[in-house]
Amino acid sequence: MDTSIRRGSWEMVAAMLISGTIGWFVLVSGVSVIEVVFWRCVIGGLALLLVCAVLGYLRVDLLSGATLGLAMLSGVAIVGNWLLLFESYSHASIAISTAVYNVQPFMLVMLAAVFLGEKITMQKLTWLSVAFAGMLAIVTAHGSQQSGGDYLAGIALALGAAFLYAIAALIIKRLKDVPPHLMALIQVTTGAVLLAPLVPWGGVPVAPTAWAALVTLGVVHTGVMYVLLYGAIQKLPTALTGALSFIYPIAAIFVDWIAFGHRLGWQQWLGVAAILLAAAGLQRGWWWPRSQRVSAYPGK
Repeated sequence: MDTSIRRGSWEMVAAMLISGTIGWFVLVSGVSVIEVVFWRCVIGGLALLLVCAVLGYLRVDLLSGATLGLAMLSGVAIVGNWLLLFESYSHASIAISTAVYNVQPFMLVMLAAVFLGEKITMQKLTWLSVAFAGMLAIVTAHGSQQSGGDYLAGIALALGAAFLYAIAALIIKRLKDVPPHLMALIQVTTGAVLLAPLVPWGGVPVAPTAWAALVTLGVVHTGVMYVLLYGAIQKLPTALTGALSFIYPIAAIFVDWIAFGHRLGWQQWLGVAAILLAAAGLQRGWWWPRSQRVSAYPGK
């Protein structure tokens, strides 16, 4: 294996394992979701500011007014995505929320078809159907530890988070010339500015465990993870990047099980498997080969 690909693979694995523990730190922090996202933006923004300074990305010539506006709009979508996803953890568990969240590639396909005119092929429709079947399996299988209404609310929040992520990805597709670390810095800075008026400053966290969780989310899950993730994306083929990305939901499921004892029922496992299989099939381009028909008239 090429040294660059091997290094990129390890970076991707590390980034996905870090991602898989986000839910645990969110819940352990013990503060409101708005506070979690705000401090993640502030602390992560400081870490990314340092990274961008070291890499030489703090230059005016890298951004036009229109580009900056679109980058900030993607930041609004990303921050909204974090708010909904983190809120869903306390309703439907980390494992279920993360699995449902992984339908976002299909939402991106639908948005790209509407706004970019990209074709929806039979292949994409088939995998979309598999993911939808998995979603139905999860929705109709209320876990023993969740009440029906709360459980469905968690799923709805995770779906909303996936939709906002797809919107952000659609915007980012138009900003290929912007360095990804700088893009991330703009996104978290936008989030910090937007959320600052909503943070209950009178109840700023004082517990050491809360601050430890928030600092970890900012430095490790934002600063370090973005560096690892974007470094991996630059080194790896798209297919390998897509394959390794499924470490994230698998890690989240095991973290939820080990840390909080949330066990999935067999129907939920089937739903999770269907969504992950469909997402892998879409990203890797899996499809059934066409059978070779033997003509009764060889000359034709």
